[in-house]
Amino acid sequence: MTVAVEAPAHRGSASGFALSLVALLAMMVGASAPSPFYPVLEREIGFSPATLTAIFAVYAVALLLTLLVTGSLSDHLGRRPVVSAAFALLALSMLVFWHADSVTLLVLARIVQGVASGLLLSSLTATVVDLGPESRPGIAATFNSVVPLAGLALGALVGGVVIDQTVSPMADVFGALSGVYLVLALAVWLLPETSPRHSGLLRSFRPTVGVPRSARPAFVRSAPALFAGWATGGLYLSLGAPIVAQELGGTTHLQQGFVVTTLAGIGALSSFFARKHSSRHITLYGTTALALGTALTLVALAAGSYWGFIAAAVVAGSGFGTSFLGIMRSITPVVAPHERGELFASVFVVSYLAFGIPAVVAGIAAPHIGLATTTYAYGGLVVALSGAAALLRKYRSTD
Repeated sequence: MTVAVEAPAHRGSASGFALSLVALLAMMVGASAPSPFYPVLEREIGFSPATLTAIFAVYAVALLLTLLVTGSLSDHLGRRPVVSAAFALLALSMLVFWHADSVTLLVLARIVQGVASGLLLSSLTATVVDLGPESRPGIAATFNSVVPLAGLALGALVGGVVIDQTVSPMADVFGALSGVYLVLALAVWLLPETSPRHSGLLRSFRPTVGVPRSARPAFVRSAPALFAGWATGGLYLSLGAPIVAQELGGTTHLQQGFVVTTLAGIGALSSFFARKHSSRHITLYGTTALALGTALTLVALAAGSYWGFIAAAVVAGSGFGTSFLGIMRSITPVVAPHERGELFASVFVVSYLAFGIPAVVAGIAAPHIGLATTTYAYGGLVVALSGAAALLRKYRSTD
């Protein structure tokens, strides 16, 4: 059941809405841009696959801890100061990544990036909703699904192309991103403040995951699909490039990064084209496509087919994007403006638990049981999760 919510004071700012979407896109470009560089850094610095897993893990841990501690911070302090500080931290993480010549610096860069991303995921997502045009009430939820996936696709694609085509890829990618983030840290002060200060700032720092009461029924219905979708994303982002390189004969960084680009890019397009359907139908399609696409991924791996693997990523990507859109459409309208930061923090806590834990376990297991065997086990888990989420949505949901 949808409840009426109070409109924020500055809702409907077209320029502010556009700027917040650009900021969200830029943040997610930085989330996937490092991925094609890891095999290069692994060779140049000289660290083991287990160390690479640790570098991945510290980002997820830092992000999750930040969400737990500061998820509702922008509901109390205001959107602009939180978003601005987070982009300044993100610029710092890119500078450290640019000059990283040791595992210690890589870990530091990922921790800072995780903290910045944790701050942004709740506050920037809430800002997009706050500034969405009143005449198109569902558009903010749509763009909150489309834009992050588009950013992931763009970051992986650009990173792969730059490594293959330029002589100083670290400077070209991470130097440029650090400059963009510093500009955004200043530009967000041009946005109208949509979340005036509220009492309870100090209490908001207590580690907690909270879902506003009005959103709890929709959140509980959506949680299985949310977990399944991001577990699929973790499969491709953590194992996609190594699978292409080691099992499917993909020798260029573009080929390796194209897997992530396909998954996220098709997810973004699917979300956009599905926006006029009901949240229930969108999520039902999404979870079914997740199960089918992941199963096809395992078939392509067994056949040793790179293009079959890409085709499977198209199917899985359509499920990844639409399942997330259906979830955002279900939960976004049911909370008041001052509860949005808290709600989106909870959404991304579930998302990154699903994204991070299986991927880290897979990274630890792969050196011991083999990459292919690890992928079959991980993929089988995703198929089971996605299928269960589809059945729950079909028979236990009416929204």
